[in-house]
Amino acid sequence: MALHNPDFTTDDDDSWDNSSAEFEQRFQLGSEMTSLSRSASSEKYEILDNLHVKFNLSKMSRYFSILFGIYPDQGVSWQMLAVSPLESFSMNLTDFHDSALLKLDIGGPFVADVVDQQAEDYILVQISQTEDAGSRRRRQQQVVYNWSLPLSSRRNHQIITTRTFQIPNRGTIFINIQAFLQEPGSVPLSMKHQYLHANIEAQVTIASIILVGVYVLIILEIVHRTLAAMLGSLAALATLAIVGERPSMVEVVEWIDYETLALLFGMMVLVAIFSETGFFDYCAVKAYRFSRGKVWAMITLLCLFAAILSAFLDNVTTMLLFTPVTIRLCEVLNLDPRHVLIAEVIFTNIGGAATAVGDPPNVIIVSNQELRKKGLDFAAFTGHMFVGICLVVLVSFPFLRLLYWNKKLYNKEPSEIVELKHEIYVWRLTAQRINPASREETAVKCLLMQKVLTLEMLLRKKLRTFHRQISQEDKNWETNIQELQKKHRITDKILLIKCLTVLGCVILMFFLNSFVPGIYLDLGWIAMLGAIWLLVLADIHDFEMILNRVEWATLLFFAALFILMEALAHLHLIDYIGEQTALLIKVVPEDQRLAVAIILVVWVSALASSVIDNIPFTATMIPVLLNLSKDPDVNLPMKPLIFSLAMGACLGGNGTLIGASANVVCAGIAEQHGYGFSFMEFFRLGFPMMVVSCTIGMCYLLVAHVVVGWNS
Repeated sequence: MALHNPDFTTDDDDSWDNSSAEFEQRFQLGSEMTSLSRSASSEKYEILDNLHVKFNLSKMSRYFSILFGIYPDQGVSWQMLAVSPLESFSMNLTDFHDSALLKLDIGGPFVADVVDQQAEDYILVQISQTEDAGSRRRRQQQVVYNWSLPLSSRRNHQIITTRTFQIPNRGTIFINIQAFLQEPGSVPLSMKHQYLHANIEAQVTIASIILVGVYVLIILEIVHRTLAAMLGSLAALATLAIVGERPSMVEVVEWIDYETLALLFGMMVLVAIFSETGFFDYCAVKAYRFSRGKVWAMITLLCLFAAILSAFLDNVTTMLLFTPVTIRLCEVLNLDPRHVLIAEVIFTNIGGAATAVGDPPNVIIVSNQELRKKGLDFAAFTGHMFVGICLVVLVSFPFLRLLYWNKKLYNKEPSEIVELKHEIYVWRLTAQRINPASREETAVKCLLMQKVLTLEMLLRKKLRTFHRQISQEDKNWETNIQELQKKHRITDKILLIKCLTVLGCVILMFFLNSFVPGIYLDLGWIAMLGAIWLLVLADIHDFEMILNRVEWATLLFFAALFILMEALAHLHLIDYIGEQTALLIKVVPEDQRLAVAIILVVWVSALASSVIDNIPFTATMIPVLLNLSKDPDVNLPMKPLIFSLAMGACLGGNGTLIGASANVVCAGIAEQHGYGFSFMEFFRLGFPMMVVSCTIGMCYLLVAHVVVGWNS
């Protein structure tokens, strides 16, 4: 980094050979002077500290840790059994004490993605119970629950299904399992049961409180969003332990989606090496030249290109490639990168909804075998969604311009002052990351803080010299283009060729993975192999420099978020949302049921995807909507419900900062470059865009399915 004060030098003897006490005094002096120049955001943290918020968080984390530690892992073992039409399996349960729920896990050759559907071959599980054993007159056992599980033709294919039953009274519970087969034979099964100490309503209430608490921590910026997700995960795991469903370490690790983490890590390494070539600076100048100096034309082109690319690539990959280019472009033009990045990520999420491979919820829908049998394949899904998303994009651009009408995209200070402020931020951040565990590290931190103080003095002089003025759009853009082209060039053409070759192969494999069935590599594997390949070709010696550019906080946030969402799913929060949605649809009169169902599914999916991960929500809602469409009393077509789910789940990610993976990735990279934006900054722009885009998508679905009747 270029120094603004070249005369700033340090004497080696004074810097390194002084006593430890002298370094401590210098460090304390630097800390005191730095504290005088803190911004309003740091004052907010001081107020929160005075209110003992962080102290209370520390007490709560210790409390949850103790609760999680005192409840043991149940370690329930599986029971192997075999049933046939002539021989059933029965067992009695009397040791449930004051438990409220009975959780039953059954593994066998069941049909995937189908719930409670009668088939030619199926397994029937009956849960019956008698009155309390203390009563004098004992009644006959009564069947309380019937659970039907269709069998697959592939009897060596094992699928584990789980269901939770409420225990009505204190009487003995009887479990009877029987097979209904067209041909003689037996079916091997595995089973385990577990008692839970809280009913579903209590679990859903606690899960909702935990989710709201996590959002409060993120919205108020009391702690970093990564720590907020970790605290939420700890609270959810402690709740599961209290309920009686404490997971083991192996189960918790399995909840993490390692394919997503591998995709993020691999692409971060690729982008880190790519940035060494000067390619991002070159692209920034070319984009400025193509827009002919008009800022809004440039922003529109960036958003449109991001939307088109995310329709065929994963939107996370799109933002990993676009964010560095956008930040460098805004630095060149003295623009505030935050507003441009938020606009880009919004249109990335919109564009990803257009095809079957652009967003994870769409991939889950198209991969469902039951939906594929109904004719909802890649072409049918993409053809239907593409038309609606095109309408959404056409309306979203003018609305985005309206939202940005009074926002100053240009920085209010001259570019020299903006760069100096950013340099001070980077130096201070570097000093804060040094843990003074030794004399040398203390000395280095002292020198860095002295550097910060020197730059702050220089900044005050420049602020007194320059008058604050708002920059206008550059009228002499042709002259500036020539200067920018001389300043921002490709620095390493050989490395650029290697990077373009590897990145081109990675993107090509991403496309082929979606269409060619013979490729047995997931997106995470492709990104990791590409990163390893480029590390070898680029002959990277300073490996730690590349690792320092990886967004470890973002990766840890996703890992904690995956655990949090899976724990909330075990607390029945997601199932409860789906069941309540289905109940609301059933009570609507039949002539208005389809329109109400579309409206309800779109908005429930959008709002739910804004606050929870849309991947488990989509996976949970698919069987709910399938059963709803098969119910003869409801009489609803299947495709409008599924398209409503896809529209709401994809567009709802724009509602909050953690509503979509691309949002978090973009915020993490921007924060690493010194341009991080808060939850509320994203919410002020993202939530209105989500409301407008979901409204347009809902209107399109209503016209297509209610008015036109495009349900076949």
